Amino acid sequence: MASAGMNGGGGVVKRMGVLRVQYYCVMGAVAAAVVLATLRYMPGPAASTAVARQAVAAAAPAGSLGGRKRKEEEAKKEEEEDEKVVLFNFGDSNSDTGGVAAVMGIHIAPPEGRAHFRHPTGRLSDGRVILDFICESLGTHHLSPYMKPLGSDYSNGVNFAIAGSTATPGDTTFSLDVQVDQFLFFKERCLEAIERDESAPVDELGFMKALYTMDIGHNDINGVLHLPYDKMLEKLPAIVGEIRKAIETLHKHGARKFLIHGTGALGCMPQKLAMPRDDDSGLDENGCIATINNVCKKFNALLSEACDELRLNLKKSTIIFVDMFAIKYDLVANHTTYGIEKPLMTCCGHGGPPYNYDPKQSCMTSDMDLCKLGEKFISWDGVHFTDAANGIVASKVLSGEYSIPRIKLASIIIPPKSDD
Repeated sequence: MASAGMNGGGGVVKRMGVLRVQYYCVMGAVAAAVVLATLRYMPGPAASTAVARQAVAAAAPAGSLGGRKRKEEEAKKEEEEDEKVVLFNFGDSNSDTGGVAAVMGIHIAPPEGRAHFRHPTGRLSDGRVILDFICESLGTHHLSPYMKPLGSDYSNGVNFAIAGSTATPGDTTFSLDVQVDQFLFFKERCLEAIERDESAPVDELGFMKALYTMDIGHNDINGVLHLPYDKMLEKLPAIVGEIRKAIETLHKHGARKFLIHGTGALGCMPQKLAMPRDDDSGLDENGCIATINNVCKKFNALLSEACDELRLNLKKSTIIFVDMFAIKYDLVANHTTYGIEKPLMTCCGHGGPPYNYDPKQSCMTSDMDLCKLGEKFISWDGVHFTDAANGIVASKVLSGEYSIPRIKLASIIIPPKSDD
């Protein structure tokens, strides 16, 4: 009997085991079906957030203080997102905010940065560059260099500019095409992070609404100035073509607002004027080298024409060209209007008047001839502008007076306030 009882108990146990397995199989199938249905019909991250907000708002009693406060906070956050300014800049030392110092490990020493930051920041100036003033005017902080490892904040965009860069590929390590590739990499990483429900400094809307600025081509022009005049002019279309290609690539990847700077009056730079010459017959009425300035004006004309054509071809885009030559030459021609006494002399250099520039010696050496703090100069080191001069130039860029089309920059960046 004992044996029979055990055999019977074993049958019961066996049947119970089978039933339990069947039960788990059924429940597993149900669970799998629920998961698949959830994944199939689950909204994306942005939609999930919106649904969650609606659920929280609905859960709050109608008219309750907590519900109203949440709604106010959400409305404020949405308004801040709408007004958030994002910029992406491509260029050379004219807009480098510390990139070359970071990537090359260059120690930039005082007196660099003395006029505004009170210490060197990696900018090749005694203070701010034009891009800094543009950021300030738009109510956002200065752009961080792309490859600066410490202290960078990319929530308002990135500065890809590196001193010495060219528009032409291959001439320099960080030419314009490389900078554009860096931007595409940055954008891709940001969007991938958002897809994984991780935080990113800029979202898809930010990239779409951003301002894309370019201030490049000066080093390309410097590279052809040794050629006969007609040969210099022959080189310009290819340089402009690279800038055009960069704009088209950025547009293909969602960029819609562009600010394109022409080149300045390179023939008025102390660096150029200090070069040996037989006589002054090549100088214009303001003491600048006419041939070099003519090349710069031709470059700007070609770049302006390219922007005109791009406006026709790239739909739903705003492309602003700024005549930087006219702005910067005016500083020299009408220097007294701006309180500048020596428009062609370097603030921080060597050799004293008339140009205070020696190509063999840096501004950062201990024996430099340095102007007094507060004195207004155009040129800081023979090549780059002072904080004071960059401020004047930036104000004219922002005004739209030298822009094609003639519109104020802020009008395309910051949406107008509603009357509600």
